[in-house]
Amino acid sequence: MSNKKRSSPKAKLVLLFLLTIIVAIIAVGVGAVFISPVELFQSLVGNGDDGSVFIIMNYRLPRIVMALLVGAGLGVSGAILQGIIRNPLASPDVIGITKGAGLAAVIVVLLFPSAPIIMLPIAALAGAAIITIILYLFAYKKGVNSSTLALVGIALGAICQAGIQLLMVKFPVQINAALVWLTGSVWGKSWNDVVLLLPWIVILVPFSILLAKRLDVLNLGDDVAEGLGEPTERTRVILLAVAVALAGSSVAVVGSLGFLGLIAPHIARQLVGNKNQLLLPTSAVMGMLLLLLADALGRGVAPPVEIPAGIFTAVLGAPYFLYLLKKLKAK
Repeated sequence: MSNKKRSSPKAKLVLLFLLTIIVAIIAVGVGAVFISPVELFQSLVGNGDDGSVFIIMNYRLPRIVMALLVGAGLGVSGAILQGIIRNPLASPDVIGITKGAGLAAVIVVLLFPSAPIIMLPIAALAGAAIITIILYLFAYKKGVNSSTLALVGIALGAICQAGIQLLMVKFPVQINAALVWLTGSVWGKSWNDVVLLLPWIVILVPFSILLAKRLDVLNLGDDVAEGLGEPTERTRVILLAVAVALAGSSVAVVGSLGFLGLIAPHIARQLVGNKNQLLLPTSAVMGMLLLLLADALGRGVAPPVEIPAGIFTAVLGAPYFLYLLKKLKAK
């Protein structure tokens, strides 16, 4: 019986991964032009008609892969932040990291339109890092409690959002280039965008899983962690850097996707528990699944009009955030 219980969370992770693959296959066919799984298979093996092959290879597959990468990045980033801050309300967007990255990216898009494409993720990472440093100072240098930390993050996010809106007013001609940061979407993403984001996710997500045991030790509290020989400050800084890099690189490519980094870790925690060796990969897969569903809904609700995926994640995430606030207040 005990062996069965220990294997259950791993089985849930495997089933969740298989479900994500199935949803990804179905999602390829959703849109103004419906493509069945059979047509998808035929196109991938070289037997599909030219029209389907063109749509799949140039439009559908890049955005599906992008949704998988971004979902994994934001899911793991949210799980790391909730772990090191020990706050269930922590996530890249709720505590302002996503907004900081978005503001920096919008500055590059509007003020330096001819800048190389590589400057976008660099700027987003810089913006996310600045917000993180401010939060770190509030959290660990001045003894701010977890609820206050969430409020500070919301305030910083509001300031960054105000900066984005100011830039949009100042540069109305280029406003369309910045609108993506207000909602978040994988619409129009190409293989070039995938290549830009791929190294960040492929390297940092496995690296974060390697640090999972250290994150478990941090969750015991600084005194206990130091008693076990864990260099708490160094470990926390490394994990923060990983979370910021994952969130900043994701936001740089698809814009500000609200609440995805909040919801995915919470659902994952309900499935596999609090051990980060399973929680982090499950958060990654759950983030993939949620973003795939949000993007598929955006394409399928009213084709050929597409609704940004960020609207669906916000509609789902905002009530969940209020529920968590009420739950914490009740404690």
